[in-house]
Amino acid sequence: MKRIEFSMTYDGVVHPLHRRVIADGDLGRAELLTWSPTPDATALLWLDGPRDAAERAVAADGTVDAVTFSPGDDGTYAFVAREEYAFPAAVLDAIAAAEVAFLPPVAFLGSGAVEFEAVGEATALSALHDALSELGDLRIERVRRFERNRSPARLTDRQRAALEAAVEEGYYEIPRTGTVEDVAEALGSSTSAVGELIRKAEAAVVGSYVK
Repeated sequence: MKRIEFSMTYDGVVHPLHRRVIADGDLGRAELLTWSPTPDATALLWLDGPRDAAERAVAADGTVDAVTFSPGDDGTYAFVAREEYAFPAAVLDAIAAAEVAFLPPVAFLGSGAVEFEAVGEATALSALHDALSELGDLRIERVRRFERNRSPARLTDRQRAALEAAVEEGYYEIPRTGTVEDVAEALGSSTSAVGELIRKAEAAVVGSYVK
């Protein structure tokens, strides 16, 4: 099976929370970390900004019934209960018809792009690509073989993404050709948040290696 990282910019209606992330200078990224398999669409979000900015973003989503905020990981968590997802029907239909699995997180970037990963057989992933390409500008960022086993270092998905972006931006080249600012721009997040992610990820990798 293959694991593909996609980046998409919609031609049509943008999710109201994403629209707020794009417009709010205090936010550069919101991530849909987990979501329920039931129609009530309960979800856990993480936003890379202070609580007041997170409150503004979540309030922009008119489908929210209840929300609880909690600080953490250089941002704000939001546990959200709503009756439905405020995505365009065409997007939901394409996702529902896809014979693939979607891996968290789904990231809504201040640049306007949505980043997500899908796992499945080549034919099913190709069908998903074709369906979503009709709804916006869809790009394949990375393709790799899906592996069940994770790295022995206990990295979060965000820490792993920060290290992968740091490698791609030349942060670990000798001499160094990329900066934390370059990595932050690639991830659509703040420099301080990405710097902390890299430090924590490096500590986890080194700690795992020397044990």
